[in-house]
Amino acid sequence: MHTFELIRAADGRQAMAAADTGASRFLAGGTNLLDLMKLDVEQPRQVVDINRLPYNTIEALADGGLRIGALVRNSDLAHDPQVQQRYPVLSQALLAGASVQLRNMATTGGNLLQRTRCVYFRDTAMACNKRQPGSGCAAIGGFNRTMAVLGTSDACIATNPSDMNVALMALEATIRVEGRAGTRAIPIGQFYLLPGDTPQRETVLEPGDLITHVDLAAPAPAARSVYLKLRDRASYEFALASAAVIASVADGRISGVRVALGGVGTRPWRALEAEQALEGAAVGAPAFAQAAQAALRGARPQSENGFKIELAKRCLMQALRTVTTS
Repeated sequence: MHTFELIRAADGRQAMAAADTGASRFLAGGTNLLDLMKLDVEQPRQVVDINRLPYNTIEALADGGLRIGALVRNSDLAHDPQVQQRYPVLSQALLAGASVQLRNMATTGGNLLQRTRCVYFRDTAMACNKRQPGSGCAAIGGFNRTMAVLGTSDACIATNPSDMNVALMALEATIRVEGRAGTRAIPIGQFYLLPGDTPQRETVLEPGDLITHVDLAAPAPAARSVYLKLRDRASYEFALASAAVIASVADGRISGVRVALGGVGTRPWRALEAEQALEGAAVGAPAFAQAAQAALRGARPQSENGFKIELAKRCLMQALRTVTTS
């Protein structure tokens, strides 16, 4: 680990001013950042501790939605009664991730910015365009069993590792940010960038931008939701494929459906084609299979991860069966 200056910010303005450079990083729970600093993947000259900022509450909004502070710990969010009752897909996703100890430290804002677990990204001796632009992608043609099959490019096939963000994608969360451009409300569907030729840029955030809150809209009265995660072992493991599904059923037909996939995309993957196939369809295996086929139609497997396509299809179909069966 390289030496760095630690700054403890007393307010948001001080935090943003201190971090208004690509050489600075915000520190909240530190569960991802400190690991990467120890590996020399991240080498900030300044680390700005934001834990004293007032972004650690969960508040009901006047319109029936929910506002989650960026510093709310994952454990607190997962066990919050409002989240468990009204947004169970989010609680389930959080509890499926990491370990109890990590969830006790990890924060909402940090989870939004969680970086890939690609072994080549985390090994500074290997080529990685995400870590060192222009160096190449060792995962293409290398060990790629856990890598993405959706949203990839010739420059990067790294998978987004988060469970929480898959649920937030299905919930159509809004991310509130403060920075040089003022206060912004960014729909989560516009927050993450595809790797393209610039995989080192993962989000639309600029230096100094600070995530303050995440807003969730009020859930539809009859909607049900579920998060299903498939992985190599039962705990403390990243998804090979996961699905967050929200839907309502009336008279045997599906409506208001939202589908997001994890473990298979370079970002939390909103499966719009699957939603289109399901909207108004009769509950049953034919509709589920059609949706799964649509969701993975654009998949581009590598040498070792082609199994993820079928796995993700089966994961989505099982999630759909669960959420549409009373």
